[in-house]
Amino acid sequence: MSTTSTRQQVTPELRKWIVEQAQAGHGAESVLKAMVASGWAEDVAVDAMEETLRGHLEAEAQAKGLPPAVPVPEPTLDESPLYLDGGDRKVCVLQTVVDPRIVVFGNLLSDEECEQLIQFAKPRLARSLTVQTKTGGEEVNEDRTSNGMFFQRAENELVRRIEQRIARLVNWPEENGEGLQILQYGPGAEYKPHYDYFDPNEPGTPTILRRGGQRVGTLVMYLGEPEKGGGTVFPDVHLEVAPKRGNAVFFSYARAHPSTRTLHGGAPVLQGEKWIATKWLRERRFE
Repeated sequence: MSTTSTRQQVTPELRKWIVEQAQAGHGAESVLKAMVASGWAEDVAVDAMEETLRGHLEAEAQAKGLPPAVPVPEPTLDESPLYLDGGDRKVCVLQTVVDPRIVVFGNLLSDEECEQLIQFAKPRLARSLTVQTKTGGEEVNEDRTSNGMFFQRAENELVRRIEQRIARLVNWPEENGEGLQILQYGPGAEYKPHYDYFDPNEPGTPTILRRGGQRVGTLVMYLGEPEKGGGTVFPDVHLEVAPKRGNAVFFSYARAHPSTRTLHGGAPVLQGEKWIATKWLRERRFE
């Protein structure tokens, strides 16, 4: 850090001014330019803006009764990379959305890995269940008409390799991930729009959270392509991600509330068969 940056202190008056500029509709670039013109070092100005506005937004959210925001998994996208290093594989960044945070990855899995996951899963498929937040257990839900199974975390070499790749891509510990779930959707099968976090107002949620805290991120990987339909839809932002084999869609949610705009679902398969692998990420180590 420069000598100037070390000497400069961010005062309450500056924070108040930054919030006032944001409320008046001034963009970040113009506010930064004004601060630098007033003698603030650019790195100090950027840090002050980010910290102040983040704190202001969080205070406003909690004043409205929203639960506190928590840290979430986050791919390193600061410099708009075309590719990310998955450790053992170069993964494409095909599309990003800031709010909600959504990232579409290309080439996350090889064709061989997709086929191996399907073949390992087939003998263990059963009607998919959903978490029952009223009790902390599981139940058949008419909104989810797929067949599925779970791998234990690091159950075999293939699963371990993929979990390591995911952890590296989204900067989140492997042990914070639930077991990899494989799902099969035949013609007409779907998963109606829903949220992946656990509703804090339901009586069974405290029991669920003991195993690793809230879910804070989801990665849906496409293993087998239907001929028609079957996309992952985000109704709040009018986005649909095509289920292309080897690709994936990631999204995170910093608070257990609809304000995250992470409502999503699996559109009905119109023709053919869709296979996906889902990885849910928790706040803490998942037991």
